Amino acid sequence: MHLQKITFAIVAAAAASALACTSVRDVAAKDVPDRQSSRDTIPVRRDTIPARRDTIPVSAGLHPTPPVLDSLIKGTLPARGLYVFRYAVNPKRLKHLIGIADSTEINAFVIDVKDEFGLNFKPADPMLKKNAGSQARLTNMGALVDTIRAHGILPVARIVVFKDSVAARLNPEHTIRKADGTVWHDKKGQTWVNPYANAIWEYNFRVAEEAIRMGFGEIQFDYIRFPEPYKSLPQQVFPEQAGRTKPQVLSEFLTAARERFAKLGVRTTADIFGLVTTVGGTLEVGQRWEPISQSVDVVLPMVYPSHYPPGSFQLPHPNAAPYDVIHIAISRARERDQKLGIKSEHVRPWLQAFSIGNPKYGAHEIEEQKRGVYDAGYDGWVLWEPGSRYDKFLPALEKTYVSRKKVPPVPRPANRLD
Repeated sequence: MHLQKITFAIVAAAAASALACTSVRDVAAKDVPDRQSSRDTIPVRRDTIPARRDTIPVSAGLHPTPPVLDSLIKGTLPARGLYVFRYAVNPKRLKHLIGIADSTEINAFVIDVKDEFGLNFKPADPMLKKNAGSQARLTNMGALVDTIRAHGILPVARIVVFKDSVAARLNPEHTIRKADGTVWHDKKGQTWVNPYANAIWEYNFRVAEEAIRMGFGEIQFDYIRFPEPYKSLPQQVFPEQAGRTKPQVLSEFLTAARERFAKLGVRTTADIFGLVTTVGGTLEVGQRWEPISQSVDVVLPMVYPSHYPPGSFQLPHPNAAPYDVIHIAISRARERDQKLGIKSEHVRPWLQAFSIGNPKYGAHEIEEQKRGVYDAGYDGWVLWEPGSRYDKFLPALEKTYVSRKKVPPVPRPANRLD
């Protein structure tokens, strides 16, 4: 089922070289990046890791690191963060967000380094330059990251992986295909890169290493998944699959990343659908709790109450029950981790700081979601607001960081799930 090691090494080197030499094309993408709409252990196959390494040496020790930040980077202090989208990473907006962190419990920023529309910084790596796309990019990302670090805030690099319209358009040979060999498109007409392609792995690893060079203290991969295989769309075909399942290759990618970045003193984390915590099997997009959980330092399930259908957890309107949704979903994640022998602060959920339908979300709904996290036995969380506008939620934030997790955790109501 697996190709020989020497074959993979040769193919990977050639693929990485081809990716680096692809010409740049314009990508029209002016919309705010979308969030994912519903937002087993498998060893890494070392023969899939590209051998070619012609990048700039990476050093993670050249940036301001106050003691509190050192604890956040090592994971001994749980992170409570805010999402910062690409157009909010500018001196004026960051000054406001840093002010929020300086005066509240917030101690981490999740920053778009690469989203669906390309890089958000000026790269030094030749491969990244060739695949950067035409989206506006910051020239001073490193300086902004050092400012964030100097305030004791953990800068987390969000890297969108397999929903990458720029890499897909520039490298059609590394996209998901149709049965006839042509490029596959999703319902919005977008192409996705192939999760089995070694060159795509190497590209994203190098993006992460560039982020580490700039001072990011954690790598967070998003869109660690396959596109939805709707029956109305053609069948998806994956070159380089070599008999591997979807959960297997996602686990292999994350394990390879974790091993690579751990040597630099940086942890690897991953965003997943909230449903993964409570669905026993594998979602059609390839996500399953056990293999992903064992492959990263922290899992970030997107347990937004508005994304659960009516009747979930026996709740007629989950969006109106933020505490119950978060408590049940995150408690189930903890139970599954315990069976794997994983303890400590290994789950850091994304919380809903936006409104879809009723009720409209404000400070009270944030407080209820936080309470659900704490009662489930965890201290960390991150707020998602697509435009990074958090002022109306400030009353829900404590003035200083205080551990609130319940030990032992508050048991979830068994009849709501089992």
